[in-house]
Amino acid sequence: MSDRPNWERDGGDWPNRSASRFVEAAGLRWHIQEMGPEQAPTLLLVHGTGAATHSWRALAPLLAKDFHVLALDLPGHGFTDPLPSGRLSLPGMAAALGSLLDALGVAPAIMVGHSAGAAILARMCLDGRSAPRLLVALNGALAPFPGLASVLFPSLARMLFLNPVTPRIFAWSADQPAVERLIRGTGSRLDAQGLDLYRRLFRFPGHVAGALGMMANWNLAALDRDLPRLAVPTLLIVGGTDKAIAPETAFSVQKRIPGAKVELLRNLGHLAHEEAPDMVAGVIVNAARGAGVLSVHDPADLQ
Repeated sequence: MSDRPNWERDGGDWPNRSASRFVEAAGLRWHIQEMGPEQAPTLLLVHGTGAATHSWRALAPLLAKDFHVLALDLPGHGFTDPLPSGRLSLPGMAAALGSLLDALGVAPAIMVGHSAGAAILARMCLDGRSAPRLLVALNGALAPFPGLASVLFPSLARMLFLNPVTPRIFAWSADQPAVERLIRGTGSRLDAQGLDLYRRLFRFPGHVAGALGMMANWNLAALDRDLPRLAVPTLLIVGGTDKAIAPETAFSVQKRIPGAKVELLRNLGHLAHEEAPDMVAGVIVNAARGAGVLSVHDPADLQ
């Protein structure tokens, strides 16, 4: 078996496969998914560390009733090529994603990012690579870890990333019980399909290396300093039982982003959008109405 997932071999039953295609941009071959009416406002979905488009398997079709939805596998994740290590920084990832949007000729009206995906989107907005009418962070990783963890976590990830044996050991041990423990550690509970999709990805050392590479090169302190300059209307959706990013972090971040709002979803964890896609879709659609992206004459308003 190769180090990375292969579309022809491993993508036969991938969620929403009929929406998938591959695009060349920023020197990479990207796996993307598109669904929904082309004339509708474009909504971009960016997953977090260690995930892929499967994370949106239920949410994306719900949003596609009102939006032209674009989802993607981040570099080094799922079926997208990895970036060279020198471009794995947060600005580097943001620039690569900006190049993909340029290649597609897309300017999203709404950008939705989960966890580290939210950090990439915020960096894009701050760097002038995108100017959506609404930025939605789902349990967004927008602030450094508290205390000593802010130093130890990226250092540990860097040490693991630089050790070529680490991804193979992790992939070798990624059986169903191990993955279930990992997911439960985020405060979320997924169904059997959700757990199996993560297990399938984690058994590839290349996918694990992509996740470790992102964490090893992450500098959230710089992003945190720049948040007061974020001029995009921002909604922070927070799972009340998130164990990966403390829910109270969102309220401190809210104070740093002009006009930002918080929507607390009780009894949901870090993967709230996978646990309760209907609820999360409703929050996003309502926020889109509030931002003027969807009008009262859209189909969702007449149901």
